[in-house]
Amino acid sequence: MPAFRAFQRRRTALVTAERTRLRLDDHRPRVMSTFVRNRLVDEVYLPLIGDSLAKQLGTTGESGRTGTGGLLLVVSPPGYGKTTLMEYVADRLGLVLVKISGPALGHAVTSLDPAEAPNATARQEIEKINFALAAGNNTLLYLDDIQHTSPELLQKFIPLCDATRRMEGVWEGEPRTYDLRGKRFAVCMAGNPYTESGEAFRVPDMLANRADVWNLGDVLTGKEDVFALSFVENALTANPVLAPLAGRDRADLDLLIRLADGDPTARPDRLTHPYAPTELDRVLAVLRHLLTARRTVLAVNAAYIASAAQSDDARTEPPFRLQGSYRNMNKIAQRIQPVMNAAELTAVIDDHYTAEAQTLTTGAEASLLKLAELRGTLTPDTAARWTEVKSAHTRTLTLGGPDEDTLTRAVAALALLGDRIAAVESAITRASTPHRPLPAPEPRHLPETPPTPL
Repeated sequence: MPAFRAFQRRRTALVTAERTRLRLDDHRPRVMSTFVRNRLVDEVYLPLIGDSLAKQLGTTGESGRTGTGGLLLVVSPPGYGKTTLMEYVADRLGLVLVKISGPALGHAVTSLDPAEAPNATARQEIEKINFALAAGNNTLLYLDDIQHTSPELLQKFIPLCDATRRMEGVWEGEPRTYDLRGKRFAVCMAGNPYTESGEAFRVPDMLANRADVWNLGDVLTGKEDVFALSFVENALTANPVLAPLAGRDRADLDLLIRLADGDPTARPDRLTHPYAPTELDRVLAVLRHLLTARRTVLAVNAAYIASAAQSDDARTEPPFRLQGSYRNMNKIAQRIQPVMNAAELTAVIDDHYTAEAQTLTTGAEASLLKLAELRGTLTPDTAARWTEVKSAHTRTLTLGGPDEDTLTRAVAALALLGDRIAAVESAITRASTPHRPLPAPEPRHLPETPPTPL
């Protein structure tokens, strides 16, 4: 017995030391308390993610299959809950979640050898990648913010997407080939493609062709109403008046939104939860303000994505940098009170986006003017200023852009002057050329026919 107890103490000490060295507690998925499993997650996101994970982890049952490869690539602007959603999925599936920080890796890291890392932070992230590959079973490797990483590093994952499921790495100083065939191992990458320039953010074509790419910030065709509803559902926990609704029947929330939106067919007596009249009035007042704010957030979201997808050479106005994500909606929702009027709600939205625009430096004025145009609040003075800003932006692009040197801009100005002179020459030529009359059509000889009797 003394020897067995000594063995147990020794084993516990070794396991504890190894758990500390491998940082296993850092790889335990932790679902945020504010996470709301809304209709968009149930009806859209989970089926899409589930299909991709089924290809990588394999399925069971009569149609069961082992993992066949692939990769999940989730893109969206910041604040749409990519990391929160993957934490939830890993927790429900019982997977070890190994999160890799793209900014910690940086564009300089191109190898999976920790010895070649430029700093200690990057070396730790590379060691975590090799740990996930060495662990193999029941592991979800999650690379976050890949727009800050090098395309050469992302190319290392191409063989992992094929049926061979092999990948080269370095474990404890020795080169190693990780064979993941038949193992419950999945890879998910997430990025914000609109927060880096096109030269810095590139996904290898061979990797993108093998991945299931989904944009969480854009609405899928036919799911516009569910996408709009998700902004309200995710903002419930941010407002103290609406927070109790997150744990109640979802049908009650749908009915309350219809009541707040003025649907004549909605009846309060169909609510499953017994609301006091005062509580119901407070909830409906906050929901009305929330629906009003949602129109602005959705408009900003659409404008941001449309602006970010445009080429800088083809822009007719400055880029729009304000965002309309779940994060923005939650920040606005936490400041909404039932006793607010329309003017106070407008002030809350203005203050939020004014504060956000202050981090945009030179692009703040253009983004705020574009926001006023989206909301229909442009005054004659601000409308004139918005026209001047767009004209100045177009003129700057025509002259070669603000970042070009003096010689390049001078050449562009001469080219623009040549185009203007050519246009004047063409107009003078058209005006001085006499108009020639069109030739008369040749007579057509029709066969004679006898007159038709009346």
